[in-house]
Amino acid sequence: MTKITEFLSPEAIKIGLKATTKPEALQELVDVLASVKDIGDRKEILKALMERESLGSTGIGQGIAIPHGKTDRVKELVAVLGVSRKGVNFDALDGEAVYIFFLLVAPKDTAGPHLKALARISRLLRDSYFCELIKRCQSADELHQLIKNEEEKKH
Repeated sequence: MTKITEFLSPEAIKIGLKATTKPEALQELVDVLASVKDIGDRKEILKALMERESLGSTGIGQGIAIPHGKTDRVKELVAVLGVSRKGVNFDALDGEAVYIFFLLVAPKDTAGPHLKALARISRLLRDSYFCELIKRCQSADELHQLIKNEEEKKH
C-alpha cells in the first residue's frame, strides 16, 4: 500500500492559503500543483475539479476537503496539501469552513491508486487531534514530517 508521503512532496504543501472561496481555493491548489508537476493547461484540471464539485462537494466536513479529478496530463497520482488559517467556504457537507485541503489528481484511465489514496487520506484525517496538529504546522517540511511519522506509526 502506497504511503501518502510517496505522492505528496514537501514542495506540494502550502500553508496559509489566501483563498476565501471554493474557486479561489481550487485555483490556488492547482497553482501549487503546477509549480511541482508539468500539468500543461491548468484550466483543464480546474475544469475537471469544478465538474467533480458540481456532483457534490468534496468538503467532507470537520474542516476538511479532498477535491479530486482526473486528467491525461499526469502519469501518476499527484497530491497537493493546502492549509488555510482563515477557513474557506467550500459548501462542505456540514456547512462549516474548510481549513485542510488535500487535492488529488490522477491519470484519466486509473481507478485503483486514486481510490486507495482517497481511503488512506480519509483515514488519516478522521483523527481530529491529528487535524489540529496539521493546522499548527508552521512549515511545509514540518507538515510533511508529521504525516510521515503518523504513517510510520500505523505500520
